Amino acid sequence: MGRTVEPRQVRRLRRVNLVAAVSFVLGGSFFALGALFAQLGVGSLVAVNATYLVGGFFFSLGGYASVRLAEPHQRGWRSAVVLFVGTLVFAVSLVAAFAQGLTPRQSNGWIWLPDIIGCLCFLASGHLAMLEVGEGHIRVRPGVTGWWVVAVNQLGSILFFLAGIAAFTRPATSSAVDIGLVNWGTFAGAVCFAVGGVIQAFQTPTPKRTVVLQRHDTTH
Repeated sequence: MGRTVEPRQVRRLRRVNLVAAVSFVLGGSFFALGALFAQLGVGSLVAVNATYLVGGFFFSLGGYASVRLAEPHQRGWRSAVVLFVGTLVFAVSLVAAFAQGLTPRQSNGWIWLPDIIGCLCFLASGHLAMLEVGEGHIRVRPGVTGWWVVAVNQLGSILFFLAGIAAFTRPATSSAVDIGLVNWGTFAGAVCFAVGGVIQAFQTPTPKRTVVLQRHDTTH
């Protein structure tokens, strides 16, 4: 008679999955609001940065929950770890954004560089996640809920990266390369992560070893 994973573990995974999903919904929502406020000139710069910072906290919480959700040392786990590291690097730029009187060089070093590194982490994490959901290959699997989560989030990562590139401060003008792309790219990318979080909330995580045991049982 085959063994099964205790219902307690399944319930724990579902709770962690829900925490991750809600965190990404909130993180994406706050980031989208921050970008919208910045583009429309609503509120002060401090208020905009504070909105981003709150969003960053939820992104980090979602990243940490994703690490706890994944099977240790597997491709999905590595993806989650890289994502979590990316959120922490993002946090450096989010905190540094509150500093005043920065030169273009300081702004690029403390705000832009961590932002770009964080974006690269997100892209790398998304690539690993695409391989995980595609069973070692990058492929389209519209019938799999997890594929939609990963695909939408990876689109958001690409948009974040484009916004990050446009945020580079030009020394000659002390302004971003394209502030419109910064704001709208961030807004669209954040919406993608919020949507991905909503989809993830409907996903039912299953321990991999349960599936392996079930397959093993059918062979006897």
